[in-house]
Amino acid sequence: MTTKKYLRSLLLLLIVTAVAFVAAPASAASHRPTWSATWARAVQAPAGETWQGPNWSLDGFADQTLRQELRVSRGGDNVRVTVSNRYGTGPLRITGATIAEPGEEDGSVRPGTLRPLTFGLRTSTVIPAGAERVSDAAFLRVGALERLSVTLYFAGATGPATYHEVAGDTSYLAEGDHRFDPRATAFTATDHASYFLSRVDVAGRPSASVVTFGDSITDGAGATPGTDRRYPDRLAERLAEAGLPYGVLNTGLSGNELLNDSATAGESALHRFEHDVLDQPGVRSVVVLEGLNDIGMAGRLGRPLTAEMLIDGHRTLIAAARAQGVRVIGATITPIAGSFYDGPEAEAIRDAVNDWIRTSGEYDAVVDFDTILAEPGGDKMRAEFSAGDWLHPNDAGLAAMADAIDLTTL
Repeated sequence: MTTKKYLRSLLLLLIVTAVAFVAAPASAASHRPTWSATWARAVQAPAGETWQGPNWSLDGFADQTLRQELRVSRGGDNVRVTVSNRYGTGPLRITGATIAEPGEEDGSVRPGTLRPLTFGLRTSTVIPAGAERVSDAAFLRVGALERLSVTLYFAGATGPATYHEVAGDTSYLAEGDHRFDPRATAFTATDHASYFLSRVDVAGRPSASVVTFGDSITDGAGATPGTDRRYPDRLAERLAEAGLPYGVLNTGLSGNELLNDSATAGESALHRFEHDVLDQPGVRSVVVLEGLNDIGMAGRLGRPLTAEMLIDGHRTLIAAARAQGVRVIGATITPIAGSFYDGPEAEAIRDAVNDWIRTSGEYDAVVDFDTILAEPGGDKMRAEFSAGDWLHPNDAGLAAMADAIDLTTL
């Protein structure tokens, strides 16, 4: 795109945004919009090549444009985006950003929907290390379960990038400034991870949020990429079908443990629960699925672990949620028989924790994912639900998990 065309596009978009603001009714202009979270993603520290392969997090970006897609859970009249530098090593300088509806070609956007994203009415912003920044409202109406495309341009070097390893969607990268370019032609590099995006909010009628919190199973590691078939995606579809305008926020993190921090799998559930659950706007309830990786890694690393240690960790999450009036639903730990986590000690701990989740009454409600996924009367995942490793559910298994949740418990 030439400089003249770029400046003309930027001027036109800024005029459209200004006219939309001025034309808003006085009653709307005099009141702040009511924001509700419609999408979220747990972020983690930059890491080198992981089990998913290489990514861009350690190198970061410089004079490059990053385009990323996501699907919202509920709709609204305006939208805003939270950009995270939570694990950055220095200030993150965003030269400019846009938001739009994706186009038909992968990596493209629909030209008529392109809107500039501003921060404090400025097209650029600097986010300190360890911080996050929320954009101004973009005048883009989005419906429930529709997709959005967010484009970020970095003129200078970002340094290592706060990211999310298992995005389930493709990220697109172009050299130079292509934030207002609707075409996919310049976006010649792709990646499986997502970068800097931690939340999307929509403005409209007040709405509650349901947070799904857990590890790779919540993250959707066994789902078909690019198809929105994680269990939280299916849960959002069920709520929409029932006419319940709840936001469903997926803060699953692959490899995550309840008790232990990891250089490649993020802070422990105990350490990230406040940020990834309790700080979400309008959070009403949370589904907790944690402990599987603690059990598996204890066996692989020879690390001491007991069922009581995991139960104490769950109790800490329950207490934190209740202190803020958040309803907390406990999910039983899913099957591990036949997987690389299998073993008699691991199975004994899993069974003991699951028995406590089911029978203690300490959670406000329980969803028994273990029973849903396991062979009748057995400990192994049903073959039709396994992604192939007997640990991660496939699309069918993830749908069965979502369908097992009683919507009234949310």
